Amino acid sequence: MQLQYFLLAAAALFCIGVYGLVTSRNAVRVLMSIELMLNAVNLNLMAFSNYLDPAVIRGQVFTVFVISIAAAEAAVGLAILLSIYRNRNTVDMEQFNLLKW
Repeated sequence: MQLQYFLLAAAALFCIGVYGLVTSRNAVRVLMSIELMLNAVNLNLMAFSNYLDPAVIRGQVFTVFVISIAAAEAAVGLAILLSIYRNRNTVDMEQFNLLKW
């Protein structure tokens, strides 16, 4: 397959993630949108790595790093959301005013 198909799929994933990030008021959906955006980046890394030099696995190594960072981000984000839900009984982004005076 050609590089353009992978880039088009990654751009579609990234646009869906940005749309979900901008329009969603639910914090869980925001975290899922960030994960979609990171997966689009992973797809780009893999496509360019395979296209430029298939013998070297630089893109795959960076993809593993991004996946591990995304897993840590999801764990920390869900832990924060659970603690906010226990205190506020909602995960609506507009009602998070914990840092306001």
